[in-house]
Amino acid sequence: MKALALTLLFASSLANAQRCPSFNVVYYNGNILTGKGLQSDKPERVTALGILDGHIQYIGTDTQVFDYCAAATKIDLHGAFVMPGFNDAHTHIAFAGQQHLTVDLDNVPSLAAMQAKIKSYATTLPENAWITGGGWDHTKWPSAKLPTRQDLDAVTGDHPTYLERTDGHIAIVNTAALAAAHITGTTKAPAGSQIDLDPTGQPTGIIREEAALALIQAVIPKPDTATRRRALELSINDALAHGVTSVQDFSDWDDFLVLEQMEREHKLPLRISEWLTFNDPIATLKDHRAHHDLNDPLLHTGMLKGFMDGSLGSRTAAMLQPYSDDPTNSGLPRYDQAKLNQMTAERAAAGFQIGFHAIGDRANTMALNAFSAANDAVEAAVEKQRAEATKACFASHPEARAIADACGTLPRPRVQTSWAQRFRIEHAQVLTHADFDRYAELHIIASMQPSHLLTDMAWAPARLGPERSKYAYAWKSFLDHGVTLAFGTDYPVESIDPFRGLYAAITRQNEAGTQTFEPQEKLTLNQALYAYTQASAFAENEEKIKGILAPGYLADFIILDRDITTATPQQLLHTKVLRTVVGGQTQYQSAQ
Repeated sequence: MKALALTLLFASSLANAQRCPSFNVVYYNGNILTGKGLQSDKPERVTALGILDGHIQYIGTDTQVFDYCAAATKIDLHGAFVMPGFNDAHTHIAFAGQQHLTVDLDNVPSLAAMQAKIKSYATTLPENAWITGGGWDHTKWPSAKLPTRQDLDAVTGDHPTYLERTDGHIAIVNTAALAAAHITGTTKAPAGSQIDLDPTGQPTGIIREEAALALIQAVIPKPDTATRRRALELSINDALAHGVTSVQDFSDWDDFLVLEQMEREHKLPLRISEWLTFNDPIATLKDHRAHHDLNDPLLHTGMLKGFMDGSLGSRTAAMLQPYSDDPTNSGLPRYDQAKLNQMTAERAAAGFQIGFHAIGDRANTMALNAFSAANDAVEAAVEKQRAEATKACFASHPEARAIADACGTLPRPRVQTSWAQRFRIEHAQVLTHADFDRYAELHIIASMQPSHLLTDMAWAPARLGPERSKYAYAWKSFLDHGVTLAFGTDYPVESIDPFRGLYAAITRQNEAGTQTFEPQEKLTLNQALYAYTQASAFAENEEKIKGILAPGYLADFIILDRDITTATPQQLLHTKVLRTVVGGQTQYQSAQ
């Protein structure tokens, strides 16, 4: 009997060895939320998962996983909560890192505090060197007033200075910077932008939107490769420490080249889909798309990013009616609709996914109009191609039987382009009631950042008024209309911390819990988690390899200090990441 038992044990072990090679690592004794069934009453939970070659190989109970395969390394989770890594659907990691390396004005509480920080930084620079940076937000200051060039002149000395507001849509510059760019009171701002003037007709130092900002940026020395890399490393480490395993990012092409070098050196620990610039010529866009393997799961180019307008905080978001707290101003649309439609159709026909920054209700309508026009143009082109092919086929095969044989398989018009290419609108903060239906009809993804509301609710009611506020930051309305909702942060406009976003989504309250904005738009935690993981993966066409913990999926997950599904909102807000795993490799581990 003993010999028979040993024979059976050997046979079982041999069968397992033939069924699978050894796991690289098994995590066991955990509380693992896989993400499967997340939108049901009972999302799947397991206690163990086995990893092989960067992918999930097996999930189940501890016994099931250990019985399935041997493991080279075993990690006891001691009951800790595990979930899929967050996929931030909207970041600017290069700008975030550069902000840390320059004058970081994030959360400065007043103009005086901002001036003190700039003055101190100026003492570290060589003569005439530029001061750059950003992160300031005048809406958080007691005065709530925009700074002026004279405010900077008082503390910058001989240093030309360019400092972007937290949203990146306006900047404050000093007199020396205006002189370097040859901007005076008679300088005409390019279309879709603005150079603010004081009552005497001279620039105040506030420059609004990309086309005018570019006048200053053109004379600022560009960061070298080493500086770009250091900036990216800072941001990537910040993301990993907050449980983010993938980002969908808009940085410069030169930054993408640095990321490529990091990948070649096996020193890129974060998955990055890098967006391209919508306004670039199609030939350039095609070259950039072909430059890197689009199927590389770690790094690749993604959608085209275009800007319809600015921001609510800067009052440059394009509105159908004037701002309630600025009745002479309706924002700054960046495009003529006809030109936008043409450019969108051309890029859609070239096979690009397109995403439009659109914050105001006018901007959202413009983006939807462009996507609708692109659908019509591409489908008309496909139908024309089919008609021409059919005509040629008939001419070549006049006999009826040959026509049926040779011409019966000609291509039919394909599905709606906006659906097939997963067109997106970024931010989608203020809509008309009718445009929710248009999002659904056109299958547009709403890529939103719930943590924006934590900042914006302090002034959004005054900006928008009560009627427009009903359709602002309207996450639940999107879901009720069947629209795919993907979440991100817009880092560094907001912290990359996803738990702030989850808190905002389920409470619609400020972090102190003292103010609420349109509570009917709250989500459940599971809805918010889905938007931050599976829906954001769908938004970048990668839902088949990431977003859940299941066999065949990438082994991207995080271990937290608490079960966030049972935490109170305040506890959720203070969640800490213990470990971040990307492709089966630990890329961040807390000190505790």
